Amino acid sequence: MIELSLALVLLVSLGLALVLTPLAGRVGVRLGIVDKPRRGELQSRVIPRCGGYALFIAFVVGVLLSIPTIQRFPDEYPRLMGLLLGALVILPLAIIDDFKRLGPRPQLIGQIVVASVPLAFGVAFDGLVNPFGGVIAIPSLLAGPLTILWIVGMTNTFNFIDTMDGLAAGIGLIGSVVLFAISFQFGQFSISALPLALAGATAGFLVFNFHPARIFMGTSGSMLIGYALAVLAIIGGAKIATTAMVLGIPIVDVAFVIVYRLSRRRSPFTGGDSAHLPHRLLALGLSQREVALLLYALCLVFGLLALLLTRAQKLYGFAALALVIVALITFAATHKGIAPQRDNRLPSPENGPENS
Repeated sequence: MIELSLALVLLVSLGLALVLTPLAGRVGVRLGIVDKPRRGELQSRVIPRCGGYALFIAFVVGVLLSIPTIQRFPDEYPRLMGLLLGALVILPLAIIDDFKRLGPRPQLIGQIVVASVPLAFGVAFDGLVNPFGGVIAIPSLLAGPLTILWIVGMTNTFNFIDTMDGLAAGIGLIGSVVLFAISFQFGQFSISALPLALAGATAGFLVFNFHPARIFMGTSGSMLIGYALAVLAIIGGAKIATTAMVLGIPIVDVAFVIVYRLSRRRSPFTGGDSAHLPHRLLALGLSQREVALLLYALCLVFGLLALLLTRAQKLYGFAALALVIVALITFAATHKGIAPQRDNRLPSPENGPENS
């Protein structure tokens, strides 16, 4: 019976994303929520950037559908409410950004507000799993700030990596599938329905977003995926190590880009360069499809390792992840080349912060 309920959640969220994404594209064109080609970029046509709203509806409906169909413990409902309300707060921030590009500071303030919503409903770090056994307790004074830092960090990770067709959606899909699998593996069936709803929504959207993209997700989509994965990693027992492994490459890439830009006395939120690993791989001669598939494969491999390895063995997994990341970034950084900018989601300094 539980398998039927989970299948229903997946099919509904997937079906809604498939139906609503092209509809959102048509609405975006009418309202002028589009990315236009600019000189020196790969984009050659006007593309709507409001697919995230379809993704949002598909995810939320999938989560709501799981409430009456899957039995839950009473203490799950407040956290579930925090997840949904926090996602809802993303909408006005995304709408404002779609019509008037927000600077880094307003975006950061908005993200902190979004992250504070699930925290107010009990979604917070209470401890981290010790790979050698037991749990490392987190002092109550640090639990709140660390939770907000984690959610804001993950939100910005997806905001930063949404610079190429299908990249953020595909990695988000892999991350949500891995979180579903580990929750299901632990018998947390009601919890597993939540990342499954996100998986269905991202998969349906990816059909239209994979290269050559017919629609972009925009701020609403990139913020939603990052926010949802961050919160879902905490709900039902901290799965931070698993999430960090499957998303390790984009997380470290974003950290590298921030350091790279700061070292050149530039805002870390301003695009217009080829600092990101995907753009460096493009400069080496890979196509957009090949770059996306390569990063998908790496995230999937480390996601599978996170599922199969024991707590202690995950230390070796993290070591392997670190070696792969260092090798990729070093190889790409030492081969000079300028990757053409993919679209105006990598704005020049005068056009505002880097976002979708």
